[in-house]
Amino acid sequence: MEPCLAFTGQGLLCVLLSLYWIILFARILLSWFRPPREGPARSVVRGLYAATDPVLRPLRALIPPIRAGMMAVDVSPIIVFILIGVLQAARGRPGLF
Repeated sequence: MEPCLAFTGQGLLCVLLSLYWIILFARILLSWFRPPREGPARSVVRGLYAATDPVLRPLRALIPPIRAGMMAVDVSPIIVFILIGVLQAARGRPGLF
């Protein structure tokens, strides 16, 4: 299978799904650290949250976090990763990676 770099409707969808995957992954990594209080990094973090919250929020309403002792594990990003993978596999293309 070849990567989805074609300039077609399907190619554009594949690129958008792959970019969303990267944005979601960046958000997960940044959630492990204290958010910046000011500066351009704060704007980047806000942009990542603004791009991912509309997808994650409804899933969080359906699926509560899994309790693990004193912590709770949010599985909504995992579900979104699986959905992106299923959509890309259904199209027969692996994505940008």
